[in-house]
Amino acid sequence: MEEVKCIESAEIQPSPSSIVPPPLRDGECYHVFISYSSTDYQWTHSLIEQLESCGLQVCYHERDFTPGRTVLENMSDCIQESQKVLLVLSPEFVRSRWCLLEANMSLFRDCLERKPIVPVLLEPGVSIPLHLCHLTYLEVNDPDFKSKLLKVLCTPNQQLQGSTVVPFQPPSIYNGKALQPLSAVNNERLNKWESGLFSEMEVPDQLRLIIEDHNKYREAVRIINSVSENKVWLRPLWLRVLFYLFGILFFLNLVAFLIYSSAVFFNTDIPYIDLSNVGALVLFFICLFSSPVGFLIQLGLWMMDSKKFILKEMQKAVGRANMILFEDKVLMGCRSNSKIYLVYVSLDGCKQEFAETFSEQDVAEEMFQRAIMFFSSGYTCCLAKRHFPFTQPSSTGHLEGGVCFCQYVSQQLSTETWE
Repeated sequence: MEEVKCIESAEIQPSPSSIVPPPLRDGECYHVFISYSSTDYQWTHSLIEQLESCGLQVCYHERDFTPGRTVLENMSDCIQESQKVLLVLSPEFVRSRWCLLEANMSLFRDCLERKPIVPVLLEPGVSIPLHLCHLTYLEVNDPDFKSKLLKVLCTPNQQLQGSTVVPFQPPSIYNGKALQPLSAVNNERLNKWESGLFSEMEVPDQLRLIIEDHNKYREAVRIINSVSENKVWLRPLWLRVLFYLFGILFFLNLVAFLIYSSAVFFNTDIPYIDLSNVGALVLFFICLFSSPVGFLIQLGLWMMDSKKFILKEMQKAVGRANMILFEDKVLMGCRSNSKIYLVYVSLDGCKQEFAETFSEQDVAEEMFQRAIMFFSSGYTCCLAKRHFPFTQPSSTGHLEGGVCFCQYVSQQLSTETWE
């Protein structure tokens, strides 16, 4: 883990007496929002008192959250109204508080794009969350901790770019991050030949700030739910048996009608089966047993094919849904009829790769849309499960530390036919 680097330039090492908090701009009410675990209350409130004595406006949940609103709504507003975010990292914070923030990463959307995050290591040996490892953290046991912290908090955001204490850059720490999956609302009574239904009413908390136009999400879910409406009606067993028996009766009636019609047309007696003839007897038994045997064979094939059929149709629907969602850096994936995986991933670099590969813009756009349609569901599932069905590509892709979408498409095209 990266240690705090010393700042050599004297002009960015203000002493506490010369600290001047930066002015609050429109929409800003606080200089810093502090997130911490309740077990670290005593130390954190001592720090808050020191910061406020220096003229900084500090936001924290016990005092500044609005009663009657959810924790997520309060956190979202406080982050939006603060210039910076300070995380007090302790073992308890990593176990509890960080899990809440990580599971609802949409709260950090604007923060990650425009606000510096200041991680403070409360005690040595704390396991730094993976998505914060790229940031330089401040250690409480550092003798210059207070002066370094004040320097960061009192430096305007635009001047922090390139700082060796808190690198200010458009972070991509959530690129490729798996979100909480969606479960079917009819999961308890769902048969394997049926498609799960997913709620169109409420946009999940983790997507509310990621997807600005919530109608996009609802339209994507409607596309997936259309599988249940259009593809499942022939799958129930009783309906299959009914159709099969109807087919047998129709076939027998057709044969009888043809025999009767030919006898009338040629003015002959209606033929009958002479059971004393061995050949006729064999034919009779074949006709007698072929229907139930055929039914059992069809039933077995239906039972084997049901799950694959529905899953394939749902994956196609998810691909169409991703054509709506990918611009908001969200992709869906499906490997069962009751669960939809979600990942936060940017495809901007991959889309540019398609544009460079295909010289004509219309062709590049069409090929990229087709790639989204056919491969985005499988790619999302691989990202969510942290496993790809091939070895890690040797070349560096557009997803740092992982396989990007165009690499995945390339690998899949080399092993299967792109229909």
